[in-house]
Amino acid sequence: MTTPWRRVPADLAAAMRPRLPATVQAIAEAVAEANPAAAETSTAKFDRDVRTAVQVALERFLDLAGTDEPALPPRIREVFVALGAGEARENHGPELLLGALRTAARLLLRAASQSLAESRPVTVDEIIDLSDATSAFVDELASACTDGLARQLREQAGEGDRRRRRAADLLLRGGAPADVAGKAVAAIGWAALDRVVAVLLPADQARDARFGFAADSVVAERARDAVLLLRSGPRTERPALAEALAGREAVVGPSLPWPEAPEAVRLAERAAELIASRTAASGADPRRSPAPIFVEDHFAALALRGEPGALAALSSQRLSALDGLRPAQREQLLVTLESWLRHWGSRAAVAAELYVHPQTVSYRLNRLRDLLGPDLDDPTARFELLLVLSQRTPG
Repeated sequence: MTTPWRRVPADLAAAMRPRLPATVQAIAEAVAEANPAAAETSTAKFDRDVRTAVQVALERFLDLAGTDEPALPPRIREVFVALGAGEARENHGPELLLGALRTAARLLLRAASQSLAESRPVTVDEIIDLSDATSAFVDELASACTDGLARQLREQAGEGDRRRRRAADLLLRGGAPADVAGKAVAAIGWAALDRVVAVLLPADQARDARFGFAADSVVAERARDAVLLLRSGPRTERPALAEALAGREAVVGPSLPWPEAPEAVRLAERAAELIASRTAASGADPRRSPAPIFVEDHFAALALRGEPGALAALSSQRLSALDGLRPAQREQLLVTLESWLRHWGSRAAVAAELYVHPQTVSYRLNRLRDLLGPDLDDPTARFELLLVLSQRTPG
């Protein structure tokens, strides 16, 4: 097949080579002016990458004049593949390279036309042929550059996936030293490692769900399901999670300190088993509701089944309002609260059991109401508080 440069005048090389250094300089400067971000990295890098590429491209174009050779032999194509890969490593998109090549194509056509015109008259057909040839040649350069850019992006994505898998494995395996876990999550862009939320999902839904949480998530795929680990933050508050996971068969574990990620997964697994057993016993449709299941709604049931992690999580949830108190003050209030719950709110019975004045009981209950608010009037909260308090070891 005849190539576009077959019709390029054979005397172009002789006419243009004396102008080659000036043409390289002009094209390189024009590319820098048109794409300032490409030259901002460093002058040395710009000189090495762009000027070399321009030099190689122009020399190759002149060698092609009047031939049917392929545009870019492997050794030359790799120059432009490497150029595209370098742009990807600098986090530049293809638009910079493609803009530079359009600038180069325009100036190459001008320089070639002027070179021929200075040595002899040039026909309209020759200008058209030159235009076709430069366009086709620059298309080949663009293909090589975008190939390099795509290869580098695939490699970076693969490395990113490997780092995310490593971070997920470390967190889910448990027992990792803080510095090791910190380095693993820093490698995926997490600025700090505090608390995590574990979400169980069907394996075919996990990857898609992860994209909704972007850099704040990692996925660990398992035999029958997958674990989506989320860095705690505004997006892991319950309303946000309910919206983001709507329509998925998700079981959302509690937010726990990162060393307890295995416990968060275990609680999610036990909650899933609990829901499945209830569904089977009721004879209901086994397909889950489109709304995600939140383990925190089932802490009490899990604790009654002997799940120690559920009891600890329920205790943290229900009694966190007292965490800022002095130990002795906190203990007094907890003892009073337990007695009050067991005696169905009888202050006289509490005072008799604790050997304190009824006014002391009233004072402590007012303090508890300030801290716990409407929980003291909610039957479910009262039951869970009594469950937690009856199982605790006095501090």
